[in-house]
Amino acid sequence: MTLSPNPQHILVLAPNWLGDAAMCTPALRALKQRFPAAELCVAGQPGICQLLDGLPWIDRLYSLPKRPGFFRMLAMASALRPLSRDLAVVFPHSFRAAWLAWMAGARRRIGYDRGGRAWLLTDRIAPHRETGRITPIYMAREYLDLVAPLGCEEDGRGLELAADAAAVEKVRRKLAGSGPIVGFAPGAAFGPSKRWPAERYARVADLLAERVGARCVLMTGPGEEDTREAVLRAASTPLIDCNEGAPSIARLKAVISQLDLLIGNDSGPRHIAIAFQKPVICIMGSTSPKYTDSPWEKGRILRVDVDCGPCQKPTCATDHRCMTRISPEAVAAAALEFLPR
Repeated sequence: MTLSPNPQHILVLAPNWLGDAAMCTPALRALKQRFPAAELCVAGQPGICQLLDGLPWIDRLYSLPKRPGFFRMLAMASALRPLSRDLAVVFPHSFRAAWLAWMAGARRRIGYDRGGRAWLLTDRIAPHRETGRITPIYMAREYLDLVAPLGCEEDGRGLELAADAAAVEKVRRKLAGSGPIVGFAPGAAFGPSKRWPAERYARVADLLAERVGARCVLMTGPGEEDTREAVLRAASTPLIDCNEGAPSIARLKAVISQLDLLIGNDSGPRHIAIAFQKPVICIMGSTSPKYTDSPWEKGRILRVDVDCGPCQKPTCATDHRCMTRISPEAVAAAALEFLPR
């Protein structure tokens, strides 16, 4: 099926994870550059819409509920039909996402051929393989490869996000003072296998406050209250809270945009920092670096090779050695390379 040279309506089904959504922004931008006259609608879960809010080349954001039932899917498809007439780009690998694009009636539906959903797509793109097996590649590259058959070209600018000006101004007032601003993101929605121990984050904060007068900002989201409390209990240095009692993606973007350095796990804040061109000390354990090996990342990845990893499991089945073998002193030393003394 061919695509009109001047499509009017393009729907993109966005990834479900914050980091993946940040990594899809080069492909979204390339899509708009290829079809500037089309209305580009990006549909995703509420947090994803908040993450992508403010990007000038997205014309419309449509919020999708998490795991909708059959009748809700029908209602969503009906609402999306006017927004997806010419083309739907399916970034998630799920059957549900391809099914929604099919029900919405897009004339052309492009996505990766996996998960038994080929019949729902008009354009089936083969996933990256080595010796016949699907193998991971950097997610931003995977998304760019998906839209390449449409004539979309990479512009080399990398990940891109926008922070709300009013939220940034509030954060600036909160962070006023002297000393480098270091953010700590000890959570990871994927599961505990991705999380470096909370007390070690506290130790790094103490070391950086002592050595360079760092102002340390603790960033946690909904469901990470236990992690947050564990860091606060273990830290001697005061940790700045910019959440104002109600964490939000808009505030997270604003905070990260003002950092001198982010220290965190392989999770969403890492990729938000890359989008704002902030250096990152990423503590990586259970996940393969091939998914996130970015040419645009500044900073350093700290990981140790272990016989059981990378396992890609949300919960460690052994002793979490891939993370516990990384010391607070090693993290602090890496951070000091990117901070003024």
